[in-house]
Amino acid sequence: MGDPQYLVGSPRSNLERDGRDSAAFAIGINLMLSFVYDYLPYSPVSPTPTLSLAGALWVSDGVDRISRLPDVLLRDILSRLPAKDAARTVALSSRWRPLWRSAPLALVDSHLLPDGGAAGQFTLGAPSPRAVTDAVSRVLAAHPGPFRCVHLTCSTMEEHRGEMARWLDVLVAKGVQELVFVNRPWPLDLRLPATVFSCSSLTRLYLGVWRIPDTAAVPRGARFPNPLELGLCFNAMEDRDLAFMLERSPVLEFLVIMGSQTGVRLRLVSQSLRCLQLGYTYLEDIDVVDAPRLERLFQLGDFRQSELTAPSIKNCSSKIKIGRAPNLRVLGYLRPGEQELGITNTVIVVTMPNLICISAVSINNNANL
Repeated sequence: MGDPQYLVGSPRSNLERDGRDSAAFAIGINLMLSFVYDYLPYSPVSPTPTLSLAGALWVSDGVDRISRLPDVLLRDILSRLPAKDAARTVALSSRWRPLWRSAPLALVDSHLLPDGGAAGQFTLGAPSPRAVTDAVSRVLAAHPGPFRCVHLTCSTMEEHRGEMARWLDVLVAKGVQELVFVNRPWPLDLRLPATVFSCSSLTRLYLGVWRIPDTAAVPRGARFPNPLELGLCFNAMEDRDLAFMLERSPVLEFLVIMGSQTGVRLRLVSQSLRCLQLGYTYLEDIDVVDAPRLERLFQLGDFRQSELTAPSIKNCSSKIKIGRAPNLRVLGYLRPGEQELGITNTVIVVTMPNLICISAVSINNNANL
């Protein structure tokens, strides 16, 4: 038996034992998946771009002026096209054939669907597109890198564990800069390969619907030296896993935690973080210990009263404690009756809906909130 599968704090076995209706359960999961997809960053490339022809000067002499551009400009053009369209340029002329392999690749697996992803993300129960999974494997193997961005959100990773492991090996070896990696459940807590922690080229990373690797077993030298943005969407993780990722991200500026399959405590010590965004999540405690550059701390929504939330979490309250954060200017709303805010020696409690009573509040004695 593997690790227990979690859904907002409850093992799947408990849900089955409690007689949860499978149809209603699938609807609830699809709802939460829709929130996950909404929090993912937009791809920098599009299969249906909007082009403006205003002011264009057309010359009908039949001369191919684009192919006369320097290689560096043509590679830049190719890096802004979906991978499928960029690969098709090899058919234009011999001039273009080596360019695709030398241009930074932008690969979004939904663009490989027949409709280019126009129908939106797949929901739970929809078939995993084997053709897309195979195409991703071929593209990653054929292109020598680097990869400008790779968004993989269409595959049920449980069905393709071998490909998943090879994808990460290739991405690490060939230098991916932006990675969005989402598992379409089931299971909800499929273990993410620890290979991701050896990807030093990343500047942006979003992980969705995974069980974060046991960071206690990750090599001590593993780190994320370059990510400026980290998104954790509906993952199962322990306190130490979240702390590990923050400690090993020395230049991180933007942290998103959307949803959490289990309660987790956030102890924030970061010399670089500027924005913390929490959405539809449950953190048992948020302790901003030392964050000298933190400017914004947002909260939005709550899964706690959902039918899919474990009873042990529904009735729990949480605390936000602000220690040293001299640049904090924006603090998201508190949930009435559920959260308590402490700033230095002052405790703030929400006594009415949408009302926060604040008096003599200061942060580190030199910044007013």
